[in-house]
Amino acid sequence: MKIPYGISNFKALREEKYLYIDKTKYIETIENLNSKYVFFIRPRRFGKSLFLSTLENYYDINTDSIFRDLFGDLYIGKNETKLKNSYLILKLNFSGLNTDTKEKLERSFRLSLVDAAKIFLSKYESVIKDASKIESEMKSTTDLRNLLALLLNAVRKVDKKIFLIVDEYDHFANDIIAMGDSTFYKDVIRATGFVRDFYEAVKIGTETVIDRIFITGISPVMLDDLTSGFNMASNLTLDINLNEMLGFTEKEVKDIVANCNLEKLMKSSNVNIEETELMHELKKNYNGYLFNKKAKHRIYNPDMILYFFNQWEKSDEYPEKLIDDNVKTDYGRLNRLMINDENRLKLEEIIKNEGIVSNIVTRFSFDNMNDEDNFVSLLFYMGLLTIDYQERTRLKLKTPNYVINTIFWEYFDKKLRKEHNIIIKTEPVRLAIEKMAYDGEVEPYINYISQNVLKPLSNRDMIKIDEKHIKITLFTYLSASNAYRPTSEREIENGYIDIYLEKDPRIPDVKYEWLLELKYLKKSEEKQIEKAKIEGLKQLRRYANSSEFQGKKNLKKALIIFSGKSDYVIVEE
Repeated sequence: MKIPYGISNFKALREEKYLYIDKTKYIETIENLNSKYVFFIRPRRFGKSLFLSTLENYYDINTDSIFRDLFGDLYIGKNETKLKNSYLILKLNFSGLNTDTKEKLERSFRLSLVDAAKIFLSKYESVIKDASKIESEMKSTTDLRNLLALLLNAVRKVDKKIFLIVDEYDHFANDIIAMGDSTFYKDVIRATGFVRDFYEAVKIGTETVIDRIFITGISPVMLDDLTSGFNMASNLTLDINLNEMLGFTEKEVKDIVANCNLEKLMKSSNVNIEETELMHELKKNYNGYLFNKKAKHRIYNPDMILYFFNQWEKSDEYPEKLIDDNVKTDYGRLNRLMINDENRLKLEEIIKNEGIVSNIVTRFSFDNMNDEDNFVSLLFYMGLLTIDYQERTRLKLKTPNYVINTIFWEYFDKKLRKEHNIIIKTEPVRLAIEKMAYDGEVEPYINYISQNVLKPLSNRDMIKIDEKHIKITLFTYLSASNAYRPTSEREIENGYIDIYLEKDPRIPDVKYEWLLELKYLKKSEEKQIEKAKIEGLKQLRRYANSSEFQGKKNLKKALIIFSGKSDYVIVEE
């Protein structure tokens, strides 16, 4: 089957025989909820638009004649609900609006609504009377309330109901937040703002023809500010019954592997990998998301999975890039959120610890974005953090997977370079990592980081340095090479390995893998080096004796003790 990477049109996907992971049972789940008005958010590129297109095709009166073709072999086709093909669908998408000024945003918001209304009138011209007249009136209407009222009155006259779908509801708000312009934000969204006017008009519309609403985006930041204007939607983002509605479960990923004709791909591939190894790779790179602390199944990022197999199928080569550049661009917003020292320090803490203990806030306002729980919650909604576990009253969040870690490391690299005027040359780093990978020499890489990253730091900066800080520094530049997939705190039966350098399948001829134990002593603690050596070597031997590493050839072990700014000792086992 063809891989539907980048395809969010359900009808086209089904008609053109693309692979489809059946999520239609959730249509039934949502329809049976107490609330008709649903608010549901997920990270970018997590399948939201495709699910909205699925809803659109299921409920649209115009798809009744082709219902069996689209849904016949799916769950919902065999378990039809009473509301099937019973609505006029009004679909809005608020991405790509001009946020240069308040006036430009209001104009592009209105044009977006007008364009959606025109599509709506054209689509249902056989149902709605005087569609062309209504469209003409809309062109001369600047007030958003009146504009929406024109459309709703036309539907009311023909005794029909609307299912309103809003995609990217918060896209323009996130852009404004990233600018740090609180006045701009308040002017458009609160009190007399035109965005509030629009949602108040939608609320009024629910009294007549708007029967159901589904709104999605990536953050709940506007919910608090729209409360009095739009206070009837149920936020189901963290609902345990919808944990797996978007994204792929492990079973679904295995179904994709089966449909991708893995055997054929393996024969033409540049890497020798079995299905169990492939699943291990996919899990490590793309899995990990949990949206309710009691949910049983973690979720794979669907965009990343489809990108991976699409690249493999197109090139007949194991994908060189693990992540789509478009996804990195999306997560580039991370840099723009660092608008104050508190957020920057909190993010650095998260990167060093690969997680944080925090509550997940279900709604928050732009005014308290600097609050720790709110900032951490935003990272959760963006997909940069996910639920790890609940222990008594503590909710532990963690980075979901290796790909997200690389995004954090990339941010950390840029921060180091900018703040400390550090210049890193790619070629020496690459050669030093190759020495580890092919010659079994770790010293050239440690020396490069010591002299070119740690040494330029000021004495004041060194006060904040600890073992975790150095570990992240080492990871940051290791991830730039394809030779290894560095893992921090790898859990094994005999403890947690500081750094495990596992071969990357894309470079199958890498000879050596590494277990690294890391210690950091301040200059005043140099007398403790011998004690640190004894302790570190004991730990390394214990790790190496774990069953996971039995029979593993060319596994090297090294204890690295950093002292002060740039001194270090390496002891190999």
